[in-house]
Amino acid sequence: MPIKYVGRTTSFKGKTLWEIVGNLKNFGVGRIVVRSTFERYPEPSYLKICKVQALANEDPRKVRILAEKVFRGRKYPKIVEVCSTSYKADYRLLPKDEEQAYCKTDSQVVLEKVRILPRTIPFPPLLREMILADRRAKGGDVTKEPEMEMIFGETRDSLSRKAREDEEPNVMFEPGIGTPRSPELYANIQRS
Repeated sequence: MPIKYVGRTTSFKGKTLWEIVGNLKNFGVGRIVVRSTFERYPEPSYLKICKVQALANEDPRKVRILAEKVFRGRKYPKIVEVCSTSYKADYRLLPKDEEQAYCKTDSQVVLEKVRILPRTIPFPPLLREMILADRRAKGGDVTKEPEMEMIFGETRDSLSRKAREDEEPNVMFEPGIGTPRSPELYANIQRS
């Protein structure tokens, strides 16, 4: 009789964090754990366990781990808590003799540069015309182009930041339609 699988398939391979740390001396503090789904990246991604806490009255497969996290070769500045994904059977313990070779970053791996974003951008065309019409009605200066202040959210790994007063941004946002997916829709539009 052939085997018939029922249910959702998964790409996880490994053990849950509780299975790993429950079998280690001192619950694996100081050891390196690797998540299998992150091994697809060329840069090393791993967790170095700092503290382990069992969770009372919750799923027995879950565990709270405080760890130093390195994702794609970048070390997080603060210790992270791993709890919500600890039940997934996707972790493997790195043998002690492989830890040093796995954790060293390769000098050939180029990390992304920090993106310096602009402080202001021009208003959209219709809003710009409304602002200029309002300035004309009030007798204000219409020669100065109106610009809006940009507000950016903080990223977790600090790869983007707002330009300072004396700094030139390396990323620019241009008004317009950009590169459309269907250029034939815009073929007969005349821009002024």
